[in-house]
Amino acid sequence: MTGSDRVAHPGVDGPAGADVPQTPASLVRMANQIASNAAHKPYDVAVERTVTHLREFWHPSMRETLLAYVDGGGEGLDPIARDAITALR
Repeated sequence: MTGSDRVAHPGVDGPAGADVPQTPASLVRMANQIASNAAHKPYDVAVERTVTHLREFWHPSMRETLLAYVDGGGEGLDPIARDAITALR
């Protein structure tokens, strides 16, 4: 894949824009998917892997939206995702 063929990842390769899902429902779905990918590991390792992913690949505005969502109850979040998001503080 050449530089011109590379797919841009908003929030990773540049600022998150209007095309990045910012609704809590979309972010919850994505956070739960990340958590499920690590769920086969011991719980604390799964949480840390999820934290690492969120820190490295998510735009700060996405993390802030989820932190506010957790503060409001965090309905629908996988426990691994919830603990990872809380650890971002």
